[in-house]
Amino acid sequence: QVQPVESGGGLVQTGDSLRLSCAASGGTFSGGIVGWFRQAPGKEREFVAQIAWDNEVTYYANSVKGRFTISRDKAQNTVYLQMNSLTPGDTAVYSCAAKATTRGPFGPDDSWGKGTQVTVSS
Repeated sequence: QVQPVESGGGLVQTGDSLRLSCAASGGTFSGGIVGWFRQAPGKEREFVAQIAWDNEVTYYANSVKGRFTISRDKAQNTVYLQMNSLTPGDTAVYSCAAKATTRGPFGPDDSWGKGTQVTVSS
C-alpha cells in the first residue's frame, strides 16, 4: 500500500505563498485520488483539495478556491499543493491522503501521511 509523505510546511507571513509536496512511498498513486486535508488546533479535520491521478480532475473546498492549486507530477510520483495569499486562518497541520480507487470519500482505510505544519503569522 502506497504511503504518502508530506513536506514543505513552514512559517510564513500573511499574503505569502507556500508549496506542499506529497510523495508516494512504497508504490504509486496511479488509478486513485490524492487529497489534502488540514486540521487547525481545536478544530475538526477539513477537506482542502483533491486530484484524480489519471485524469487530473480536481476539486477544492470553497475556502481555498482561487488561492490554492493542486497538481501532480507523474514522473516524480508527487502531488503538490500550491498555496497563495495565505492568511492566519490557513494555519493548520496539512495531511495528504491517498485512495486506491476513485470511488467513495476518504476514510480511515485509506493511506494517510503524518502531516506537515503550516503557520501563517499576521
